[in-house]
Amino acid sequence: MFAVCVVSISSGQIVMSSSSTTESFWTTGAPLPSPRSEIAGAILESKIYIIGGFDESGRSSTTVDVYDPVTDQWTSATPLPLPLDHSATASHDGKLYVVGGGYLNRDDLSNKLFIYDHTSNKWTEGANLPTARGALTANFINGILYAVGGVDKSETLTSTLAYDPRNNTWTEKAPMPTAREHLTSATINGKLYVIGGRTAGMSTNLDANEVYDPANNKWTILQPMLSKRGGLASATAVNETIYVFGGEQPSGTFNNNEKYDPDTNKWTSQEPMPTARHGLAAVAANDGKIYVIGGGREPGGLGSNLNEIFHIR
Repeated sequence: MFAVCVVSISSGQIVMSSSSTTESFWTTGAPLPSPRSEIAGAILESKIYIIGGFDESGRSSTTVDVYDPVTDQWTSATPLPLPLDHSATASHDGKLYVVGGGYLNRDDLSNKLFIYDHTSNKWTEGANLPTARGALTANFINGILYAVGGVDKSETLTSTLAYDPRNNTWTEKAPMPTAREHLTSATINGKLYVIGGRTAGMSTNLDANEVYDPANNKWTILQPMLSKRGGLASATAVNETIYVFGGEQPSGTFNNNEKYDPDTNKWTSQEPMPTARHGLAAVAANDGKIYVIGGGREPGGLGSNLNEIFHIR
């Protein structure tokens, strides 16, 4: 039986593992052209967009790199109107929506909603957020963009905001049970699953797993993640399960890959990432694979150009 050998590096240790064709495994894709961390990522028209983040000098970036999983090649799109890090992004109806941004300097947090149209390769602005915020998460459900958590100038947020592209307005929804930032989210069957994060720095990581149902505007607390992690990323796979990757804590970065099954409300550990990192993006493509891109190898450190691909079996 064909086997794949995987080498992973976590907290200075090299871990060897193998998988057969009947098991999930990792491979490597073409590297991100501009190494970055604290990026945002989403899929649009079968291409993966990696947006903003911290560049190699530690400055906020306007760069937008575009990856084609079919050809394993990168191109570039029109840069962001403003340099952003710690923003959130989601796609809908042929457009990308980039929400908020900023974290390290609370005076520079963004209240902007930038909208990218791939047909014109141009950015426009939607209605501003009610207040500036960064280190949040965002996803579309039934044509509505939900932006959740993060930080504003004074506190970590429980805020749930809903943006309707049809009338260009934001409305406040039921607050999340647990205030958190550097969190991640994914959608399944019309519900928003919000996972991990932290309350005030990487020593306050959480294993929280809470789901929002827009149909009744209510949150429900679910089985917590197997580990407490902030600065992580997630993606919904074709098998209607959620995979959660990476993160950071004061002693190092995580290579954790944990799967959540909403049907059973249970978590299981999966084949770890080859390279531990935080501030990364995880995007599920139409080929049934998850592309885990960028991020910093060290806590709070500069970004990488990694493009590691998780093959789900």
